[in-house]
Amino acid sequence: MEGVPVVDSRHLATDGAPRLAAVEQRFTGGRRMTLRFRNAAFDLVVVLALAAPAASQQPPAASPQPAAAEGWNDPRALALVAAARARREAPRADSGLDNYHSHADGYVYFYLDRRGAPERTLVKVDQLALDVYWAAPNRTKQRIVGMRDVSRLPNRMYYHLDHLTVVQDEFGDLIRLGDGDEVQAVPHPAAPGSERVYDFRLADSLTLRIPGTPQPLRVYEVAVRPRRLDRPGFIGSLFVDPSSGAIVRMTFTFTPASYVDRRLDYINISLENALFEGRYWLPHEQRVEIRRQIPELDFPAGAVIRGVFWVGQYRFNQPLPPDLFAGPRVEAAPAAARKAYPFPNGIYADLNAEGLSPPPEMAQLREQAMQIVKQRYLSGLPKLRLRIGGASSALRYDRAEGIFLGAGMAYVPGGAVQLEGSVGLATASGIGSLALGARTPLGEGASIGIGGYSHALRDLGAAPALPGALNTLSAALFGADYLDPYYASGIELRLDSRLHGAWSGALRLAAEEQRSAPLADPTPLLNGSDRFRPVRPIEPGTLLSARGEITRAGDTNGALSWNGRMSIEGATLEGRAFGRSLLEASAIAHSADHGTTLRLTGQAGAAFGPVPPQGLFLLGGPGTLPGYAPRRFAGDEFARLGLEASRAVLGPWLRLRGLGAAAWTGFGGATTAPAAWDVAPTGGVRTSVGLGVGLIYDILRTDLYRGLQKDGRWQLVISVSPDLWDIL
Repeated sequence: MEGVPVVDSRHLATDGAPRLAAVEQRFTGGRRMTLRFRNAAFDLVVVLALAAPAASQQPPAASPQPAAAEGWNDPRALALVAAARARREAPRADSGLDNYHSHADGYVYFYLDRRGAPERTLVKVDQLALDVYWAAPNRTKQRIVGMRDVSRLPNRMYYHLDHLTVVQDEFGDLIRLGDGDEVQAVPHPAAPGSERVYDFRLADSLTLRIPGTPQPLRVYEVAVRPRRLDRPGFIGSLFVDPSSGAIVRMTFTFTPASYVDRRLDYINISLENALFEGRYWLPHEQRVEIRRQIPELDFPAGAVIRGVFWVGQYRFNQPLPPDLFAGPRVEAAPAAARKAYPFPNGIYADLNAEGLSPPPEMAQLREQAMQIVKQRYLSGLPKLRLRIGGASSALRYDRAEGIFLGAGMAYVPGGAVQLEGSVGLATASGIGSLALGARTPLGEGASIGIGGYSHALRDLGAAPALPGALNTLSAALFGADYLDPYYASGIELRLDSRLHGAWSGALRLAAEEQRSAPLADPTPLLNGSDRFRPVRPIEPGTLLSARGEITRAGDTNGALSWNGRMSIEGATLEGRAFGRSLLEASAIAHSADHGTTLRLTGQAGAAFGPVPPQGLFLLGGPGTLPGYAPRRFAGDEFARLGLEASRAVLGPWLRLRGLGAAAWTGFGGATTAPAAWDVAPTGGVRTSVGLGVGLIYDILRTDLYRGLQKDGRWQLVISVSPDLWDIL
């Protein structure tokens, strides 16, 4: 929209109005809208697309019979597109529609994601309410009547009003998002002349149960691909009702040439319409996902903005005030009125129900788009970028390496194929590291990767004690290095596959040479009067291993969720066979307002056969059993439980926590730990309790623990939110 002011998001705020449920036989989940945030780093597009109301004079299209062997531009696919084009071009007045007034409710989420990982860190959630008007011949007015927000991490977010509006002309003939800042001018696949821009293929048929239709509706999916990928274009599917030519659903992304903003990785959109009063196809549920990264840097986390909207409460051909359409096409209620809007649901209601995980059709949209364009490159980011796997992969400090400096590159030649390489140098030991890898998809939901590495640093612990950056500070300042490092050089092959829902599986085959790391820097970098504890030696040799694992990745942003992973490994070290099994699980529950959180974590493992020292389980201290000496307990069997209950007491600035931990280790076979390790079994269950505070959106955490059994101690642990560990 033109001439729309920018509104400070601190003064705007929505909750969903009554929703219209959609059930289908092929997909499940909601279909929703788009929306846009703007600040110095991120923009969010919110777009509600409309299908034109039913045209009573529109001739019905012939019902095609899809077949798996049909190719592009089959006459039946072109006939469906022609019917959709004619339907879009038919005047709305021909359907008897003089005007309508509708209402839209929704949520907008801004969060950090990890590519290929389930973790999603919520930064901000906004709730909106819109009144939408249309009158013949083509007059529109939209009004933001409600808006509120909650921040979970510090941010400065602003809305641009022309992205908080309903698109009432189904994008028109040219799709434009974000005032042209994201997408400038992409031809609509059902616009006049689209057959000169796109290829069409009849892909599938499915039956939908849509509000407004008394019987399930059979629609046909038409896959769309641009004839030239080096130009702005639509990639995805149109779902067309053959009896009316109406576009019932559109799921799509764009060619890389479509993106104006260099930070855009992708934009995914799903739009679904419903039939109202048996004649008018209008928006029902719609959604958008926009992912951004720094163009020059391949980093584990990206910024994602997701808009989710429901549209309903349509009233047709009712008297409207004569001056309603005067003035700007988009207006907002006064700030106080927007904030006081009586939302029927809480600001976390949708998040509690669904979390931040995309529904199946959105999660698979990228894969389907890749198949349509034969695995061509679809990201708006450069193909060649500097790669940093995390802050500590670029710079870290520990007693085995001294200062370590590393850097890497990532290259995507096409599709989802990715090549990676990194190098590093440890200044104290003089040891250099090298890693090379490649990954490519094997089909829907599956991929294969191969990698080689030299002097990769490994840790003996059952779980990390601190994130890498904080361990660097602890080692440099206080001489408390929580790593128990050793080196591995070799090659590995990894197969990954999505199994069902939140479940996935992986198989890893590896051959590597393992050896002990040296105590290369015996005194802390910034505290020369102290000394590090010794580096624990391992049994050197050639390890051949095969490990299978099954993982359940639940969305921890929902009201109640759980994650789990089970792995079984068989290996030989210098010809001696042994095995290990490991089970990990966590559950998290949030109150309705996310003010109270309860988290339960657990691990259990067992090793079999002549287990080498590096195959044992080490516990104690931060990360496993606080309140005891770091990595003081060992065994070829172990179990651990952790409990955390927290409550926000001063908004985002202060959060209180109650903490508890219990652990056990033992030796079930003939295996023992090396004498040089100075470790022992727990001799029963060891427990600890603690209290903690989280400051500034719970980012900085300070916890005080006390071990309750012998050798227990007071222990102060300073850390950060677990959501940030993998990028540190």
